[in-house]
Amino acid sequence: MGKFEIKKDGFYLNDEPFRVIAGAIHYFRVPSEYWLDRLTKLKACGFNTVETYCAWNLHEPEEGVFDYNDMLDLEKFLKIAEDLGLYAIVRPGPYICSEWDFGGLPWWLCKSDSMHLRCMDKEYIAACDRYFDDLIPRIAKHQITKGGNVILVQVENEYGSFGDDSEYIRYMADGMAKRGIDVPFFTSDGAEYQMLTGGTVPEIHKTANFGSRAKEQFARLREYQPDGPLMCTEYWNGWFDHWTEDHHHRDPKEAAENMDEILSLGASISCYMFHGGTNFGYMNGANFYEKYEPTVNSYDDDAPVGESGNLTEKYWLMRDVIAKYAPIPDVEMPEPIKKKNYGEIKFTKSAKVFDNLDNLSTPTELVNPVSMEKLGQGYGYILYRANVRGPREEQAVRLQDVRDRGYIYKDRKFQGIQYVNDKENKVRLAFDKEGNTLDVLVENMGRTNYGARLKDAKGITYGIGLGNNFIFHWTAYPLPFTDISKVQWCDDVPAFDGEPIMLKAELEIDECCDTFVKLPDFKKGIIIVNGKVLSRYWEVGPQHSAYLPAPWLKKGKNEIVVVEFEGYNKPAMLLDDEEDIGL
Repeated sequence: MGKFEIKKDGFYLNDEPFRVIAGAIHYFRVPSEYWLDRLTKLKACGFNTVETYCAWNLHEPEEGVFDYNDMLDLEKFLKIAEDLGLYAIVRPGPYICSEWDFGGLPWWLCKSDSMHLRCMDKEYIAACDRYFDDLIPRIAKHQITKGGNVILVQVENEYGSFGDDSEYIRYMADGMAKRGIDVPFFTSDGAEYQMLTGGTVPEIHKTANFGSRAKEQFARLREYQPDGPLMCTEYWNGWFDHWTEDHHHRDPKEAAENMDEILSLGASISCYMFHGGTNFGYMNGANFYEKYEPTVNSYDDDAPVGESGNLTEKYWLMRDVIAKYAPIPDVEMPEPIKKKNYGEIKFTKSAKVFDNLDNLSTPTELVNPVSMEKLGQGYGYILYRANVRGPREEQAVRLQDVRDRGYIYKDRKFQGIQYVNDKENKVRLAFDKEGNTLDVLVENMGRTNYGARLKDAKGITYGIGLGNNFIFHWTAYPLPFTDISKVQWCDDVPAFDGEPIMLKAELEIDECCDTFVKLPDFKKGIIIVNGKVLSRYWEVGPQHSAYLPAPWLKKGKNEIVVVEFEGYNKPAMLLDDEEDIGL
């Protein structure tokens, strides 16, 4: 058994001074088969600690149903780190931000109109308590005080960027202590007055998050905490990408110099990210300030270790910096994980989504459209269908509070798109005397993960109308595309005619290797590999490839499906050995 303490003059491990040199790797963003590879690279770079969040929305995908299998096996991740001689910092939330859908909060919290998040709201606290009842004991058994490697546990996350409910911060800390956490707690916030005022309490150790100007940032922190060890819990050595932006790249030498400044001040550090990994499936988050900005699936984050495990220039420069302050262990570097170009793969089968609604979904009759969460759906797409009586003169179709991208069809003919950022209703339609079918297909492009718009229900969240009138009586078809086993396929691939369509290809392989899916002739949709949603794609970039790890493949026949919503030319994809994330 060991102990880890916070004293006025620093961190102490088993009564000896200790500097935390940590790097962030999130177990839920990396195939479990690659945890040893990534953690070994962390150790070989000179880091002594791994830091990870916990994703509540993955661990409790439905109310009261918990999952710790495969990529979610936190305890296995911690044990691999321990076996390598790495200590661990765990940040269990309940909120994590992390450019992750809803900041890690589970989608089903959006079913309640009355619930207020991240405060002492009774509904929210009850949900948090159930989650902590299940999660925290799993962390507690891996504490250094129990013979494990967990030395620090964070309370909430950057709370000062959201609110000022000190009772809530204390409740979270007390709740973790009651469930077995006895290593020190800490909070982390940006080093701004409002953030440190709202996010800290006197009795919990405070750390700061920043990417530069360490002296200035730590000076601000000292105004709130005159003594104790200085620590930057998130040293932002890179940055994440939104769709439509350029890929973010931070000069490696500058990143190393700023890391050196932190360590030269005697402070501890956690590099965010050391290895970012991937927002697989629908797990990307979004920002929403003046406009809605969804994050891409790649969480490469311009980190020292790239999305597919490749070592970058930043890795070696940071290793040199660490070597000035701590010995670099003699660790054998893992063999590079093989990447393979499987070549061009043609799609050979197709299925119209509208022809397969009953094979993909169970419909619900509604008077007025409601959000997908109200219908028990967390992710993907949802179709709202109504028969509109006519005649009606041409008017604007009004998708009131659409979240996030609405495709509009009249009698199954594509009419246009209403995006959450559009200032006007751009689609105008007239309706025949006999009436017409109006379809509105809405894509959830990722829930907001930070800021005041955190509670971000998806689908149509208020109503659909023509001009100033509402249309009532709808049929809703949830379409998460997580079960496509009943789809009726056709043995041809037609030209795109405006309707959403599924295309299927088969890949026969005798060796499973990492590869990258590229769709240069497609516009927007999702990729499904062997029945699991791998990634979104969108021609606007910056991401133009989807990382497909070898563990997602199998020897023999593999099925790759794309669901395309906006059009394609050549119905083929490339499985390449080189990524394209906009570098």
